Amino acid sequence: MRRPTLEAVATRAGVSKSTVSRVVNGEPTVASDIRDLVMRAVNDLGYIPNPAARSLVTRRTDSIAVIVSDPSAGLVSDDPMFSTVVRAASREFEAAGKQVMLMLAGSDDARVRARQFVAARHVDGVMLVSMHGADPLPAALAATGVPLVSHGRPTFRLDVPWVDNDNTGGAAQAVRHLLERGRRRIATISGPLDMSAAQDRIGAYREVLSETGRRSIVAIGDFTRISGAEAMAQLLEDDPALDAVFAANDLMAIGAMRALRQAGRRVPDDVAVVGYDDIEAALYTDPPLTTVRSPMGEQAAASARLLLGLLRGEPAAPVTLPTQLVVRESS
Repeated sequence: MRRPTLEAVATRAGVSKSTVSRVVNGEPTVASDIRDLVMRAVNDLGYIPNPAARSLVTRRTDSIAVIVSDPSAGLVSDDPMFSTVVRAASREFEAAGKQVMLMLAGSDDARVRARQFVAARHVDGVMLVSMHGADPLPAALAATGVPLVSHGRPTFRLDVPWVDNDNTGGAAQAVRHLLERGRRRIATISGPLDMSAAQDRIGAYREVLSETGRRSIVAIGDFTRISGAEAMAQLLEDDPALDAVFAANDLMAIGAMRALRQAGRRVPDDVAVVGYDDIEAALYTDPPLTTVRSPMGEQAAASARLLLGLLRGEPAAPVTLPTQLVVRESS
């Protein structure tokens, strides 16, 4: 069977081809009764618009790129929060009739390809995930003029709207909780310091400790389990008397708990542990992990809605979502 044409729809509806074109391309200038007439003809004939032709008329692709700009493959493959972000954002985009394209830009070549793809207007907008301070991609994408939002606050000056959770407030809650439980030598395992979340969380840790005259005890990880275990071993070597640790995410906290068991330290009797994110695995550690619940799914959905608003020409401003301390047996 021949594919129904625009002309066939126009003949069935008794209107011009240009009117059919305006209707199927979503232009608001067509009267509602004419729109209903055209859509009945579209449905009767099974007409499917040509996406290439439609794109030429509307200058839209109805596609969104979710670009993960992270040099560490482990964060993408190991962190359960990544799938939460992708699912939540995709639901918002798909509900708005947008196709989602996931692009991993962890190498220089991949970043160049991502910039070229966006600059060629193959997508209507970009949601950028997991930015690092020295990454040239955000500025390169912003220069293309394609609408762009950041899932997470950028670490550098860039006029791009963003959505983040209250990393500072959440980390402060975690450290104050440990102080309230009587812990006195509180260490932290920070994430990569070229990421805004890690900067905010370690900054809050230091600020709360300074308020009580206590010194900071810091090791740096990369948000993975193995880095948490290695950092915890380093902390125990540097300060065997520490009695608590705040890890900047749950994966590092889980790694830290393993290192503590291997060192013969009981959690929480000898060393209390608090994480950040409240991933599902936090419920099943031994003991269950006290953590800061960050609304990662809500953050991703809000980032998607912010981008969809930009595509509609709406103004955009940064958004910060609240966090919540979830107390379990590890502290």
